[in-house]
Amino acid sequence: MEAIQKASELLKTIKESRPIIHHITNYVTMNDCANIVLAIGGSPIMANDAAEVSEVVAISKALVLNIGTPNHNNFRSMLLAGEKANELGIPIVFDPVGAGATNFRKEICSKLLADIKPAVIKGNLSEIVHLASFDGCNYGIDSYLDVDNGKEIVQELAGRLNCIVAATGRMDIVSDGKITYTINNGHEMLSRITGTGCMISSLVGVFCSVTQDYLIGTAGGIMAMGISGRLAFDSLLPNEGVGMFKTRLFDNIYNLDESTFLREGEINAV
Repeated sequence: MEAIQKASELLKTIKESRPIIHHITNYVTMNDCANIVLAIGGSPIMANDAAEVSEVVAISKALVLNIGTPNHNNFRSMLLAGEKANELGIPIVFDPVGAGATNFRKEICSKLLADIKPAVIKGNLSEIVHLASFDGCNYGIDSYLDVDNGKEIVQELAGRLNCIVAATGRMDIVSDGKITYTINNGHEMLSRITGTGCMISSLVGVFCSVTQDYLIGTAGGIMAMGISGRLAFDSLLPNEGVGMFKTRLFDNIYNLDESTFLREGEINAV
């Protein structure tokens, strides 16, 4: 499929250009996000003090904002970094972790989306449902909320906010408001280790940093994790579990190439 071909071609560009990806992210998964960026071929920076975030954004190719462990200081830094990224035309990937779970997270999401324009919003389906203001949205960050009209919710929110919206889960959904893809890579084992959602946002940032086509960049980052997760699980021996799975996941991200993308990618326009 053309989308897989285009996404696979971005891998070569990533490895050749080693784009700098600035993160203001949560403290639980920061190290894993940095390492996943390195593994795919990018260069991570994890700067979160308001005194320097604008300068760091200026030397970066993408900005990832993740509200997993929010506080007032990193909230202010996100606003400053986001404003600078918008000014310079640098893509922002916004991960609304736990959106709707507390009033503070609601405030952060509302303020960020009012003051800055993300290129991509990537969350699980319950987080996307919250942002779209549908009922039944107060779920945890690992929610398995299954909404029959999930594709329509993602597409409507993307059109309303004029950005790419991605909802990850058993089936990943990505839309720009007009074109919508479903992605069927991945494996259930990815839900057994913390941080895979955050790492997907980092991968999306890397892919979007080397293209103007943020729909393909987002699909590429999601497929990179899904393909690598499935291959990591398939390589496990009978007595191996989540520890070795995580190691194999990073190895597969590191070794991912165009031919693997083309062979393993499962994406469909709907």
